[in-house]
Amino acid sequence: MCILIRKLENDVEQIKNLQKFLFGQIEKEFGYGYVPAYHKDIKNLNSYYIEPEKNIFLIAIDEYSGEIIGTIGLRAYDKNFDEFEGIYSSNSTASIWRLFVDEKYRRCGIASKLFYLVEAFAFENHFAEIYLHTHKTLDGALDFWKKMGFRITLDTHKELQTVHMEKNISRDIFSTSLSGNVDDYVILI
Repeated sequence: MCILIRKLENDVEQIKNLQKFLFGQIEKEFGYGYVPAYHKDIKNLNSYYIEPEKNIFLIAIDEYSGEIIGTIGLRAYDKNFDEFEGIYSSNSTASIWRLFVDEKYRRCGIASKLFYLVEAFAFENHFAEIYLHTHKTLDGALDFWKKMGFRITLDTHKELQTVHMEKNISRDIFSTSLSGNVDDYVILI
């Protein structure tokens, strides 16, 4: 299997296919479709991921079928959670969004590779830490993020079982770089 990782570009067809993939994954994982309060970034990919210089969205594509099989977004922290007021800022904190891998392609290292690439991008853009939130109901999500070096900062114990996590970006671990073009990044599995 050959997986191509691409940076999302301002391409109408690519954006349409990406939105279809993302909403399909949300339906499978969470059991619901579009919710305006939760999915503004998916409807406005240009303003959330393409236009801002310190933001990026990566797409993993099966080179043989041409299908999108994985995604991850990284953007400057832009949430207003009361619990984190004064802790995170858009200048020093990046946030992870929309890490999905199609279930047929899981356990092949695709999610890890996607994360390592956006982590390197965050480093290159001078972020000090990465924030994310996930849900304990998502199979394997909490263990995956812990394996990637994240620590829990808040477990809400609420209905959605949301867990907030962060990771400090170590300045001395990077051999992966996104300087230049991500379009040529290939994973052979």
